[in-house]
Amino acid sequence: MLQKHSLSDKIAKQQAELNYAGLLRRRQALSPTEGESVDFSLNGRHYLNFSSNDYLGLSQAPQLLDSLNSGAKKYGVGSGSSPLVTGYSEAHASLERALCQVTGHESGLLFCSGFSANSALMKTLFGHGDTVIADKLVHASIIDGLTDSKATFKRFLHNDMQSADRLIAKYSPQAVITESIFSMDGDMAPLEALSSSCKRDNTWLIVDDAHGFGIQAALDNYVPVSAELADVQVVTFGKALGCQGAAILGNQALIDFLVANARDYIYSTALSPANACVALAAVELAQSSDTRALTLADNIEYFKRACSQANITLTESMTPIQPLIIGDVDKTVSVAQQLKESGIWVGAIRPPTVPKGSARLRITITALHTHDEIDRLVSALTLALGVASDQA
Repeated sequence: MLQKHSLSDKIAKQQAELNYAGLLRRRQALSPTEGESVDFSLNGRHYLNFSSNDYLGLSQAPQLLDSLNSGAKKYGVGSGSSPLVTGYSEAHASLERALCQVTGHESGLLFCSGFSANSALMKTLFGHGDTVIADKLVHASIIDGLTDSKATFKRFLHNDMQSADRLIAKYSPQAVITESIFSMDGDMAPLEALSSSCKRDNTWLIVDDAHGFGIQAALDNYVPVSAELADVQVVTFGKALGCQGAAILGNQALIDFLVANARDYIYSTALSPANACVALAAVELAQSSDTRALTLADNIEYFKRACSQANITLTESMTPIQPLIIGDVDKTVSVAQQLKESGIWVGAIRPPTVPKGSARLRITITALHTHDEIDRLVSALTLALGVASDQA
């Protein structure tokens, strides 16, 4: 008889291995400052935050705060049940209609998170006998969903159209999947070229638009995702829209199919109507003549110019996501710690989130940062990188 292993021993062993490799994840409870600010405090110390995906600073916008208040007063703070019971309200329908008006899709379906939306889409739409190809760097939620689906899953070289076209010609897949802006590299997918290739092969193009939706006005040479380009578009609300939730957008037949078959949707309590009200306000604000997008574009340009003058080498990303690839895990963690000692918070991203040898600082620029704060970051980076080099 085989001896049963202890789950406690398993947990302890794996945690020890991660800790030894410098890859153990921990969470920390932060306290934000009041008003529209990028500061927060931890253990009584204030930090300047360059890790947020709240690119437009909408999470603290007065219009969204008012929408949350009025939505909660009208609907309460929860939805009460799944969407197919009594959890689907006019607030949800209004948000879906607004997203469709912006993107040109026929219909939409709301989820509580982008991870849930991607995972549900993959494992509901695809199954044994289907073939899907995806960019090498698509999000973990897509990979997990496709793994659960049992579909044949092939990956093309990142943003490489020759690699994508070769796999499309070889496998004639049901769908090609990419992101609009990639979360760890900040670069943009060749959406127009991918769309053309998919249309020639009668293949669906699915785009995870988590980091692109809402900031198109801040980006040069960026083609916004829409029904003209993509058969399916996944929009998340926790990035540029500054709130919570996600939506799958596509044709009516797809949405009806997901309503009837997506277990994540059928058996989950719906996104609260109050949060739907907030997301609707965020969509409207992001599409308006609000100056936040212009401020964001200016801040991105200013940061890249300041880094160039300081001989800090960044990638070619022109999006709010500005990776500084260091490579070595220990050196990356050391630089991030040096920044924290200077009162600046930047995420140290390590494998398996990114490929081995590409550990990096994932710096994110927002519309709320000032030029003085960006100068402070660049000065601290220069010092921290110098210290890390001396220690190497």
